Amino acid sequence: MADLFDSSQKVAADNGPRPLADRLRPQALNEVIGQEQVLGPDAPLGVMLASGTLSSLIFWGPPGVGKTTIARLLAGETDLHFVQISAIFSGVADLKKVFEAAKHRRANGQGTLLFVDEIHRFNKAQQDGFLPHMEDGTILLVGATTENPSFELNAALMSRSQVLVLQRLSLADLERLAQRAEQEVSRALPLSGEAREQLLEMADGDGRALLNLVEQIMAWKVEKPLDTNSLSERLMRRAAQYDKSGDAHYNLISALHKSVRGSDPDAALYWFARMLEGGEDPRYLARRITRMAVEDIGLADPQAQSICLESWEIFERLGSPEGELAIAQALVYLALAPKSNAVYTAYKAARKAAAKTGSEPPPKHILNAPTKLMKSEGYGDGYAYDHDQEDGFSGQDYFPETMARTEFYAPVERGFERDLKKRVEYFAKLRARRNPG
Repeated sequence: MADLFDSSQKVAADNGPRPLADRLRPQALNEVIGQEQVLGPDAPLGVMLASGTLSSLIFWGPPGVGKTTIARLLAGETDLHFVQISAIFSGVADLKKVFEAAKHRRANGQGTLLFVDEIHRFNKAQQDGFLPHMEDGTILLVGATTENPSFELNAALMSRSQVLVLQRLSLADLERLAQRAEQEVSRALPLSGEAREQLLEMADGDGRALLNLVEQIMAWKVEKPLDTNSLSERLMRRAAQYDKSGDAHYNLISALHKSVRGSDPDAALYWFARMLEGGEDPRYLARRITRMAVEDIGLADPQAQSICLESWEIFERLGSPEGELAIAQALVYLALAPKSNAVYTAYKAARKAAAKTGSEPPPKHILNAPTKLMKSEGYGDGYAYDHDQEDGFSGQDYFPETMARTEFYAPVERGFERDLKKRVEYFAKLRARRNPG
């Protein structure tokens, strides 16, 4: 049976022009730039190759960091036939042909490394289709995804694979790649030092994007090195990698929230700006910082919530881009406000206690008794009206009769909660005096 993905005929275009990124594709794993945490001698792939045993893998990382290249080189290192498909363009019929070809190849003594790009695009049933062929050795699966595999891939598929995280290329990695490109074309980039740094930043950790930009620049006919302004006029800055429903969204809002909690206004403004640059809806950010005020500041500074709501309203009135400044002001206020999660913690503890105690009724002395029957049942008996007390406090117990009194709220010694703590302690002393037993 012929392999659908075997290229028995060489295309004449092989000798034609090739993109710079293709010409610079590494021919061996030691030529790969970056990803030492995966490829190093003591890293997962280094250990696997040294031991001669390669398991199925899931490469998780941003675009342009070498997922396809590493998979192709792994096939060469292990003498496996390399087959590449994309989950975007492949369906059940295509997968059946791939598996049949792999079985035929296996019967002839050769294994298959199946590289599946964007593997998270396959639905759960399609992902299950890989399992029997992985288990019987028909294929060694290497999947690539830009999405968190914990959320996008079947547990069964994950249990049969090792997830390796590939990282965006550092500026140093990109510089090495740019130098390799200059060697390939036998001339230097016509850029000033600052413009060169700007170019590397434009690539935003994506090696393929950098090589595409380098190829554009090399085609320009310039008489002297370009400065940063000239480069900006000729090239559009690459859009930041940001998916408002994906990992980047949740990672950045987590960074923003923790920066506020950590009282760092500068870091908070940075992550706020990063999300806006990525196209995040300012209304979402206004809602989230209001939640931060409730959760992490609480009654240590009750004004924080009002400032957040006011900034939200100002944004609705002004719109973009002026309205974002009001949200930024609220963000800085939150970062510098005294912090307390005492109410947040008390609320969660109260909810837990409420779920545990089920349907326990309130004590009868605090129940109203509008009917004779209810009065005869003891409703309202012994209730002490607090305003009738000399200090406006009766000290009675308001918990269910079967439940011991519980202290949920423990104010901190910060901000306005210092005063609240004094009040809590004051009422606790009065309560103990009213109820000595």
